[in-house]
Amino acid sequence: MTAGEATGPRTAPGGERGPASGLEIRELECFLALAEELHFGRAGERLYVSQGRVSQLLRSLESRIGGRLVDRTSRRVRLTPLGEDFLGSLRPAYEALRATVEDARIAARGVAGRLRVGFQGSADDAFMAVVSLFADRYPDCSTEITEVPLSDPFGPLHRGEVDTAVVLLPMAEEDLVLGPVFSRQPQHLAVSRRHGFAGRAHLSAEDLADAPLIGVRSPAPAYWREAQAPSRTPAGRPVPPGPMVSTLQEGLSLVAADRGAMLLCPSTAEYHRRRGVAYVPVTGLPESALGLVWNRAHENARIRAFAEAVGEALA
Repeated sequence: MTAGEATGPRTAPGGERGPASGLEIRELECFLALAEELHFGRAGERLYVSQGRVSQLLRSLESRIGGRLVDRTSRRVRLTPLGEDFLGSLRPAYEALRATVEDARIAARGVAGRLRVGFQGSADDAFMAVVSLFADRYPDCSTEITEVPLSDPFGPLHRGEVDTAVVLLPMAEEDLVLGPVFSRQPQHLAVSRRHGFAGRAHLSAEDLADAPLIGVRSPAPAYWREAQAPSRTPAGRPVPPGPMVSTLQEGLSLVAADRGAMLLCPSTAEYHRRRGVAYVPVTGLPESALGLVWNRAHENARIRAFAEAVGEALA
């Protein structure tokens, strides 16, 4: 398929065909591969063509544009300033084109194939009810459930390891989309049964200044880690930092050992209830909430159908 075939020929003044006429999608794919690999041989391997064919496609694209996109010497390959600008505009447009074709392909045969759904914390009954609703509605689409690490809530989406995921909010990733938000609940503080807070009916956010909070390690972004273990109370009092963990089970084990406290939503606390841990409601903090998130560049009909099911069942 060529861009000229898809949109019709463009005619320059005087009746001559313009430079974008007959533009080959393969030329764009070649440039994108070369921009990532910065090596003609590796770009050819990715596209299953020869190194000479990569050079040919690049020359053809540069001829259409009227300028050099790539500088090539015996030692290295790099993009020209024009190439850098072209790459910045081309990549999102190309991903949008791919998504459009994929949507059309899926629509032609209904919502079918495979949907990889990640979850963070616990796959409770409410979450599994959504999965069942989706499976009943779209029997030709299989659903795979994968746990998302506590310390890497958005990494699997960035890396394409899952198609969509239910994660703790907030979410401020530019390349990700926030869909339905649900399960808004007051936060609870998990403390050891030996801790002085264990017998309290409730706590205020200011009480956190007297409880070292167990934090979450990177690669979770800093803003997200701050939301799960704030460094200051709403009034500005410093909250002592506790140990850092990568998983929820590590955190709860440290809580039971009275090494620190951990903020959790009630449903997660209930699902992971332990005899050595008490869960005390905390007032004065933003509610805990879950959101369905997916990668903007990889959005398709399956993801949208699952988001609709989530919105119906959990909102």
